[in-house]
Amino acid sequence: MNANWMKVFIAAIFEVAWVIGLKHADGIVEWAGTIVAIAISFYLMIVASRKLPVGTVYAVFVGLGTAGTVFADIVFFGEPFKAAKIVLIAVLLAGVVGLKLVTSDSGREGAES
Repeated sequence: MNANWMKVFIAAIFEVAWVIGLKHADGIVEWAGTIVAIAISFYLMIVASRKLPVGTVYAVFVGLGTAGTVFADIVFFGEPFKAAKIVLIAVLLAGVVGLKLVTSDSGREGAES
């Protein structure tokens, strides 16, 4: 995995953090952490999209963030485990992986000049 895809993956982790923060933040420290997570998440996504196709970056970012948020809700916040939900998340992740596999990393290199 190259550095730009790693940035998208890390951005998705921060997306999970800020989505959870939007729901569970009660005090100024939690809100500050949520705002920092939003800034880091979008910064990494924007930087990665300079070298990768924007549509694919956004789809991967949102897909991984959605899956991560669902799993975090189940593991940390007692959301009921439903097999259908996990199957649908697996289908979503299969689509995200498929997009990444069919997208060339070098498609936009000439656009920088």
